[in-house]
Order: sequence, then structure tokens, then C-alpha cells
Amino acid sequence: MKQQSTLQGVRVIEICNVAAGPFCGMLLADMGADVVKIEPPGTGDTLRSWAPITDGYSENFASLNRNKRSVTLNLKNEADQRLAAQLIAQADVLIENNRPGVMDRLGLGYQAMSQANPKLVYCSISAYGQSGPRSQEGGFDLTLQAMSGLMSVTGETGGAPVKCGVPVCDFTAGLYGAFSVVAALRSAQASGQGTHVDISMLGATLGIAALQTSQFFGTGVDPVKLGSAHPRNAPYQVFRCQGGYFGMAAGNDSLWKSVCDVIGRPDLHADARFANTGLRAANQEALRDILEDIFAGADAATWLHKFRQAGVPCAPINNYSDVLADPQVDHMQWVQDLTLPNGAQTRTFASPIRFDGHTAPVSRRPPALGEHNAEILAELSVRAPE
Repeated sequence: MKQQSTLQGVRVIEICNVAAGPFCGMLLADMGADVVKIEPPGTGDTLRSWAPITDGYSENFASLNRNKRSVTLNLKNEADQRLAAQLIAQADVLIENNRPGVMDRLGLGYQAMSQANPKLVYCSISAYGQSGPRSQEGGFDLTLQAMSGLMSVTGETGGAPVKCGVPVCDFTAGLYGAFSVVAALRSAQASGQGTHVDISMLGATLGIAALQTSQFFGTGVDPVKLGSAHPRNAPYQVFRCQGGYFGMAAGNDSLWKSVCDVIGRPDLHADARFANTGLRAANQEALRDILEDIFAGADAATWLHKFRQAGVPCAPINNYSDVLADPQVDHMQWVQDLTLPNGAQTRTFASPIRFDGHTAPVSRRPPALGEHNAEILAELSVRAPE
């Protein structure tokens, strides 16, 4: 079964803004689900206003909302609330990323919707979760990177706190949400009983920090920022070379021997300070200084060629323009053409998942605001609002 049809027949209602929820919805849409995005009239999802704007249309919005349909409903209006409730009553999944309590106040909370639709899988994505002492606090990716401990291990030793350049808390929550929805759908289809999935950005970000939390539980000592270095492995970081940098990871003793062979320093393999992974990690500053003195003799391309020939994992420090043009990305057909609602042509990074050796094409361009009002509301046998 090809990727684009794995969730065929599944109807998802999305009441979300910006990143975490829309990303969750898009992952399901990429798998073939019919995702109906409910947006406020006039403005729509606030991501629609984010640059870059191509002929009046946000490419940021386009990157998270392909394969969806858009309907505009004013959820502060009782008539539109009833329409939203009808759509949810006929759906398999509801995704929302409002602050806890908002959906209840709109009459669209889990208790009300599960009574109308017992099989409904209702996924709520929020900063801190649906209950608990912080549940009413708002949050954005920046504040969750700070709260979660992520900033404490990101950046150079002794440097100011910095965030990861990618909004990892938002997108990790979206990934956990989509995974949980699919798991809950299987249960709902078997039992006839849906569930309320509670996804928090804090929990999702802690979930992917398993190595850091286990280090603390095992030692009682907080992990610290090490730049690009690794706390338990070396050489395993970015190294300075002639005219720039490159990344190299010799993650075991065999690879370390290969490094010593490549640089012509068998004596380092025999050096007691570097005899095993733990010792190399403990003495990695001295090791880095030795290696960077050697790497200063040639540029990154030279060292990358040598290490690749020796089977040592290594990589250039790419910009996005570099990696998106990489032959591996081209082979996997991950970059695809995309038409915006105004007819402008752009490109997008499509789903990275392949089934049976195939990457799914984008099956539906991102929607204009309210583009599918008549179509979707006709499915409820009601007239679209003027």
C-alpha cells in the first residue's frame, strides 16, 4: 500500500494555528487522511501572514498545510459553532492546539464531542498539557526550549543560552501527536471507543531528551553544553580545518583506528589517553587540539574525501541551499514542485517517508482561506454562509 493511501477514508478536523497542530495534521494528510482545516474568517491561521510572501501568499503556511481543505467558521458565533460540531460529529479525528479550556468554552471540548461521536480520537496539543499547575500557561517554541532543559545543553561551553535553530518543540509535539492519533485510531476502530490524546510540548521535548535525562538520573549531575562535542564519545564533533569546518564522528574503537590511519598518526591509537571510547571522551579537549592541528593542513573537502574513503562518518557544514541540492535529496524525490492558490510556482520539502521505494507526490496544493467552504458544508447538506 502506497504512502498516500494508508489513511484513506479517515476524516480529520483541524482547529489549529501556526506549527505544532498544523504539522500534526499535515503528517496525517500526507498519509491520505482527508484533513479539513477550520480557520477564522478574514485572517485564517496566523501563519498565513508569515514571510516569505510570494504574490500575497505565505510560503511558511504552504509548507505546513499541503493536502488539506480549508473552511472558514467564526467559532465565537453560535451558528458556526454548531456547524463545527456537525463536522466533528462526522469525523474520525479532531486536532486542536488551543490553550486548555478554550474548546470547552466553545462547546467543542472532548466531553461534548465524544458524546456526539463516541469513536472520536480527540488530540489536544498544548504547551504544558491539559491539566496540572502549568496547564493554563501559554508557551511558544522559544519558551519551551528554555523550560525543557534544551537550552542548557545547546551552545558553546560558557556561552549565553541559545535555542536550536529549528523549532524542535513545536515539531516534536506534532510528531508525537500524529503517532498517537494513528495508534488511537486503531484502538477506536476495534473497540468503537475513542479517546482524548493529551500532547504537551514540554513532555514531547523531554521525551526526545532520553540520553540527557538518563544521564541525570544515573549520576545526579546535570548535563552541560559542549558545543558540537559529545559527552560520552570522541572524536565526535565539528572540527576546524583549513578555511572552515567539517563534522566527523568516529563513534567506536574501529573507526578511531581508521581516523589514525587517515591522518598518518598510528601513535595516537596507541596513546593511553585515547585507548577506548570513555577515555577519548574524558580527554577530548586534548584530542581535539591534536586533530585540529593536523586538520589545519587541508580544507574540508580534502578531509571529507579521505574519511569517506576510509568509511568514517563525516559531513560538510551545509547551508539549507546546500543540502536541498544534495544528490541524495534529489534521489529520494523529497523536493517537489508546489503550486500556491494564486497560481505562483514554488517548491517544498515533501514527506520524507517512503513506502515500497516510493515518495508520495503532493496530492493537493495548500488551500486558499475558505476555499472549500461550499464543498465541505455541502457535505453537511447545509448552505455555505454568504
